[in-house]
Amino acid sequence: MKNFITLDDFSQSDLIKLIGLSAKIKKSPGAFKSVLEGKHIGLLFEKPSLRTKTVFYIGALQLGAGAIYYTPAEVKLGEREKVCDVAKTLSLYLDAVVLRTFSHNDILEFTKFSSIPVVNGLSDLLHPSQALADVFTIQELKGQIDKVRVGYIGDGNNVCNSLLYAFSILGGKLTVATPSGYLPAKSVLGKIKSYCRKSGADIKFVSSVREAANSADILYTDAWTSMGREKEAGKRKKVFKNFQINDKILKQAKKDCKVMHCLPAHRGQEITDSVIDGKNSAVFLQAANRLHAAKAILTYIFQR
Repeated sequence: MKNFITLDDFSQSDLIKLIGLSAKIKKSPGAFKSVLEGKHIGLLFEKPSLRTKTVFYIGALQLGAGAIYYTPAEVKLGEREKVCDVAKTLSLYLDAVVLRTFSHNDILEFTKFSSIPVVNGLSDLLHPSQALADVFTIQELKGQIDKVRVGYIGDGNNVCNSLLYAFSILGGKLTVATPSGYLPAKSVLGKIKSYCRKSGADIKFVSSVREAANSADILYTDAWTSMGREKEAGKRKKVFKNFQINDKILKQAKKDCKVMHCLPAHRGQEITDSVIDGKNSAVFLQAANRLHAAKAILTYIFQR
């Protein structure tokens, strides 16, 4: 049985195949319209979602599957019922589950007791479906990932963690600029070193936004305050106030640099209107590619 929990589970060749599958689905969606015929996909989300919910729901339908969405209030994972009981129950009715949880441990526990494939639709630690769509988008825009220089500016959050896995496995140059104390997860940092040695990836961590932006092919940012950390919003606004992609920072990058943001964007905080709406923005191409990557993931988990 195949799950999609973390990019850390994939080899370089596996990720290249997934990126290639995303591209094939985007180019010829009709060729995949019945690959999941007769399957039923459940979406169990604890956190709010616009893009992830839409792309996996619509993606399932476009692949010929049925889809059902469970709101947080309906299930109350781990509160109304134990995680293991929900996993065992849904395994009786469905063919796969997409989970979006506050705790990554809940995804791991659910997967342990599930007898059907599980897809990580976001946790506090990782957002692998986002990162897959991102590297697909970067390849579409700039060619081979291992030739691209990316500057990530902002919080070392779940998106950043998954991008670190993607780049350390695939290769390429990734410079992460975060304030002191907001580095990515130690568990991720401990693993990527060996991947970098194997792939030749060059990953750096700096505190200078200008250093991350210097000669970048891609600039990437995310919200300063992730879901579940809303109580820290006031403090984070002060800490991250200089970690913004604006016109001055964009000038530090290459002229044809593309700007990415996984959305939702807090305009005027991590990114300015002039950048997200400007000629260098690839934000909505990136959002569009979420659908093709989601369909690739759903196709992958049922491949034998």
